[in-house]
Amino acid sequence: MKQKKTIAVLNQKGGVGKTTTSINLAAYLAKEKRRVLVVDADPQGNATSGLGIISGRLKASLADVLTGADGSKSVIIKTKIKDLDLLPCDNRLASSEVDLAGMQNRESALKNVLSDATAYDYVLIDCPPSLGLLTINALVAAELVLIPVQAEYYALEGLSQLLQVMQQVRKGLNSDLELLGVVMTMFDKRTSLATQVYNEVKRHFSDKLFDVVIPRNVRLAEAPSFGKPISEHDKWSKGARAYKALAKEIITRCEQE
Repeated sequence: MKQKKTIAVLNQKGGVGKTTTSINLAAYLAKEKRRVLVVDADPQGNATSGLGIISGRLKASLADVLTGADGSKSVIIKTKIKDLDLLPCDNRLASSEVDLAGMQNRESALKNVLSDATAYDYVLIDCPPSLGLLTINALVAAELVLIPVQAEYYALEGLSQLLQVMQQVRKGLNSDLELLGVVMTMFDKRTSLATQVYNEVKRHFSDKLFDVVIPRNVRLAEAPSFGKPISEHDKWSKGARAYKALAKEIITRCEQE
């Protein structure tokens, strides 16, 4: 690859599989011999705990680098998976968003932090479920946006607002920002509703909808409680096979040039 791809994983609705997608996609990109950095930009810190890191034991986190108290390289930590690193967060990130509001160039703080992270092929930013300042920072820092959409009623609710915010960021702050694609999550092929939602999303997003769908899968849901991506928890599960296929599809989209 010529340069790193920074991807914001974003949906302002909670519970759509955003963090699950961030950590499992990162794990399978790393297994495809890509160097990957996960940036946990959600104050809930689920990507941090989902990769086996206890936030209460962190010496420094994303909150420190966003406000300039530390350099990003000193905060990045290695995970147990080869080629997969983490820029972790803890609960101080929520208050650092308030600190950011009073800073100059506040929308570009994360971009400045990640300008240091040159050793990676992919940087995945796990965004909070909101369209606040942390999310704007992610959109300014990223070239691409990946939107997980749950295969349930109201799936498209709020997406038009998200696309409008992306358009505003593109106009004023980051002209390079593009939609990488939409991935259906928590898909239960036994229900007609899931198929209806898939068809509706396909109608709206056309070729931006990934071919791979992420199934509703017990092993996938329980993996974070063990602090492991699904590749380490149960690599033969349906969820594992789906994220492995998604990683390959993303590599094809991102590296075809």
